[in-house]
Amino acid sequence: MGIEASKTTIDELHFSVQLLASLRESSKLLTTHYSTRIEGNGLDAEQVKQLIVSDFRFAGRKRDEREVLNYYRALGYVEQLVHEDAAICERKIQTIASLVKSGKSQPKPYREGQNVIRNSETNGIVYMPPRATDVPQLMASLVAWISENIASKSLPIPMVAGLAHYQFATIHPYFDGNGRTARLLASWILQKTGYGLKGIYSLEEYYAKNLPAYYRALNVSENHNYYDGRADADITPFLEYFCGGMAVAFQRVEVRAKKQIRGTDQDVHQKILLPEQRQVLALFEKHSVVTAADVARELRVSDRQARAYCKRWTSIGFLVIADHSKRLRRYAVNGNFGEGN
Repeated sequence: MGIEASKTTIDELHFSVQLLASLRESSKLLTTHYSTRIEGNGLDAEQVKQLIVSDFRFAGRKRDEREVLNYYRALGYVEQLVHEDAAICERKIQTIASLVKSGKSQPKPYREGQNVIRNSETNGIVYMPPRATDVPQLMASLVAWISENIASKSLPIPMVAGLAHYQFATIHPYFDGNGRTARLLASWILQKTGYGLKGIYSLEEYYAKNLPAYYRALNVSENHNYYDGRADADITPFLEYFCGGMAVAFQRVEVRAKKQIRGTDQDVHQKILLPEQRQVLALFEKHSVVTAADVARELRVSDRQARAYCKRWTSIGFLVIADHSKRLRRYAVNGNFGEGN
């Protein structure tokens, strides 16, 4: 109920495009920092910001820098999938895993050997995942289950996302990057189904600040072997942790968002916009970039007319070109979108 209450409140809040863009970017930076921090990355939040925003480099920290940049790119890919309303499938999950690990957008095949999760201090076995030969079938079943439950709405979406996170970590389809990919998969599910809070929250912050509880929640079976307990374990504790974390994170975003909105005058710029421009602004509350085809659908005009609008709005400073591809040009709103109209 807490999740739904905060979601409804935030969905009904009206953000200026500039404020929403700023909050989204801050959320992406925090998510990148905390998700990589969980895996032992040594860069702090300010260093992550310097690396991504200013391309500032830190001596002797190449591995940390690479992990951060790869995760940030993977976040961007998930945003793109949400924007395109792409169906959840194995190939796209494999692409997310590839971006996390190597920064490359080619789908990463599942592991071909056995991996083992060990305690870093004692070197004892913490978890023995399923055999590599079983991974393809387990992943196919997981993806089919996710799709079926999103379509049928037989379970609340937060539970679907939590179960997907748990099961991906359980299958452990890769030698490395499983935790980061599991968190991105859960985020994709939430954003795809209306629980993205306009892209301005970070569950990873909750996990990182409650890390012992995160690992305890994932470790639901006394037996470390997948086939001897974990596959049939009671995962109520993990779902309680996951949904409880969502409720806390959503409430924090609600409080922060209301404070931010009270501190801005959202109407000043919009008063000088044309009706078509104000209508198009609704698109940017859902997506950071749009195409002329998106504009055509929103305004219910021809593709040719939408391209003409985009060309004119770019010339007067309302829009800026975010992607110069001639085949599928994307646009973002200029920070000073009201000027020149």
